[in-house]
Amino acid sequence: MNKKKLIIGVISVLVIVGGIWFFTNKPSKGGFKLETSKVSRNSISNTVTATGTVEPVTEVQVGTQVSGIIDKLYADYNDVVKAGQLIAEMDKVNLKAELASAEAQLASSKTEYEYQQKNYARSKVLYEKKLISDSEYETATYNYEKAKAAYDQNKASMVKVKRNLEYATITSPINGVIINRAVEEGQTVAAGFETPTLFTIAADLTKMQVIADVDEADIGNVLEGQRVTFTVDAYPNDVFEGKVMQIRLGDSESSSSTSSSTSTVVTYEVVISADNPDLKLKPRLTANITIFTLERDNVLTVPTKALRFVPEPDMLMQLGYTIAEPAMTPTPNGKRVIWTINGKELKPKTVTVGSTSGNQIEVIEGVSEGEVLAVDLESTIASPMTSNEETERSPFMPGPPGSNKNKKGAK
Repeated sequence: MNKKKLIIGVISVLVIVGGIWFFTNKPSKGGFKLETSKVSRNSISNTVTATGTVEPVTEVQVGTQVSGIIDKLYADYNDVVKAGQLIAEMDKVNLKAELASAEAQLASSKTEYEYQQKNYARSKVLYEKKLISDSEYETATYNYEKAKAAYDQNKASMVKVKRNLEYATITSPINGVIINRAVEEGQTVAAGFETPTLFTIAADLTKMQVIADVDEADIGNVLEGQRVTFTVDAYPNDVFEGKVMQIRLGDSESSSSTSSSTSTVVTYEVVISADNPDLKLKPRLTANITIFTLERDNVLTVPTKALRFVPEPDMLMQLGYTIAEPAMTPTPNGKRVIWTINGKELKPKTVTVGSTSGNQIEVIEGVSEGEVLAVDLESTIASPMTSNEETERSPFMPGPPGSNKNKKGAK
């Protein structure tokens, strides 16, 4: 008896569960329904993403034009320096010796010049009185001109030697912060074809810039003055604001190689200004950038697919809807057709659209806020190949054991 009651109870539960499933999952008439949406005001935006490097706005590399040994360093990393402040000195022994030699040569050439000048003056007087020959006068003139050229050359060499001695005293060219020191005391530097860099000084770290590499497919949408937001890995929860200041016309090519091929990617440098009052942004940080190429606030928008909606009279009749009038054909240039719903009646309206962003598009005229639109006729019948378990399973969860094997076998 108890077993019979148990069986009856189980059957009753199954009938109730089946009934609930039948009525709650009952499809709309004909197995489809009409998707609708209201005209509303929204903000739309389009963006371009890129990566870049945070850099100081003004950055000066301080070097030396003379070769020698670094004798003293008066500045280090992160030191704040003023323009004209002494930051390093080079060994001056050789330079002072060169100065003494140049001074001696200058004195000698000056003496020779003054002697030849007087000799030339005497020879000129005697030549005018016909007391010396042409050859003697020309010799006096030649010696005078030669002594004068040597004296001028030694004066120029003296200026160069003095300037080199001045270069041995290295001062800061700007007010700023030292962000890099490339030498140590006692190190020898050689000023050959390239000026060796001793320090790198940033003018003002409260004003930074981001040099972003924007792909050639996106650069056409980027304009000066556009708003930019970016993040850095050092502060993942902070969003920094900036503005596009410059789009550099020169492109840069970088080769990226994979295991199977090598391709060349063309990008353009975009300079973005960014305030840094808290000094959180450090030079050389990598920035993940979002450039807002389109921003429209409080505009009338409709779903983009509402513009592609084509009514099916038979299907709409099954759902209880009627079509008030056919759409205008052909559509005027620059116009699009949408279908509004008033009760159970669909009516076409010709609208002018503007900017689009994803699945929303701006409507400039032709429709009012709050109007209901027909968006799509969608099926409510699930695919027979999709089980409840597969419907509810997350796409990121691994399948049951053996599922991949079975799928491969099916192929």
